[in-house]
Amino acid sequence: PMHSAATSVKGGANNKTLFLYGGMPINDETMSLVYAFDTQKNSWSIPKVTGDVTIRKDNLKAIVDDKGLMYLFGGHSSADGNYFNDMLILDTVNLNWKIGSAVNAPSPRSLYGAALLTNHYIVYLGGLSNDKTLVSLKEVYLYDIINDRWNTKITLGKVPSNRSSFSAVLGLYGQQIIIFGGYVGSHESLYVLDLLNFEWYIPNISGTIPSSRHWHKANVIGKYMFISFGAGYDPTIDNDILLLDISNDQEYVWTNIFDPPTDSKSLSVILPISTIIAIVIGSLVGGILISLGSLFLYRWNKNKKELTKSIPKPESEDDIYDQEAIEISTQNMHNHGRE
Repeated sequence: PMHSAATSVKGGANNKTLFLYGGMPINDETMSLVYAFDTQKNSWSIPKVTGDVTIRKDNLKAIVDDKGLMYLFGGHSSADGNYFNDMLILDTVNLNWKIGSAVNAPSPRSLYGAALLTNHYIVYLGGLSNDKTLVSLKEVYLYDIINDRWNTKITLGKVPSNRSSFSAVLGLYGQQIIIFGGYVGSHESLYVLDLLNFEWYIPNISGTIPSSRHWHKANVIGKYMFISFGAGYDPTIDNDILLLDISNDQEYVWTNIFDPPTDSKSLSVILPISTIIAIVIGSLVGGILISLGSLFLYRWNKNKKELTKSIPKPESEDDIYDQEAIEISTQNMHNHGRE
């Protein structure tokens, strides 16, 4: 059934299955906690997962490691309005649930940013807290997936303003976290966290700078940070899909041209943004759009006029959740994901 605010990763025994967890039902339909989409057979199923996890959460970010373990931290329950700071772990290969440590975990939150680092840590940043306030990014949290342990880092530098609903990706060389957009009280939308000293800075940027947005998705493909869809921007001015060339740490470049990697077998020419949009939608999302595309377009068109006028202040839970679009996560396009 159609639902929104779910989260998904690519996993399974052959790493060719999309696992969709949680979310909010549309029209009070009954839903399974987990769905699986076989990208080879182009079909949906409900996997039989063992374990005691039964709680449905939404507006959280799933991270998958190279063993097919899907990490689900925190989130929100639309059933009772509660926020969480637990760590659920879904083994997408053996189909069982595990529970991670909550000792020294971040405070309960949803709509945060997260990324898997090369040293087997997951970094968590910002979000929306259980008192409906935006969380500071001065403190970032590291979850050790090997030892099931939490650590906290206090950051320095030009710390971004408190925010939620932003994107976070690992830079090309594994030494930076790049965040973009979000629900925010500032117009600055692009920041970088240096993981060597945990210092924030605003990178040098060239090209036509787009307006900020929230509820979008971001992935690293080749030398580009792909930013797709979202809300809070004018689609007649900005493209639905943005390209940021992050290959040079001294200067990032907003561009409309995708220069594919030299080892790319599927693309051999420089492509304009209009072609990229078609390819990204077709190849990254693929068959899932057949089932979920109608929901995305319905909710997008319904809220488009309101969202392009202004970004509402997150003073109430309804402001945050009523317009949340479906999460179709493709973070594994990054080389540090499960390829």
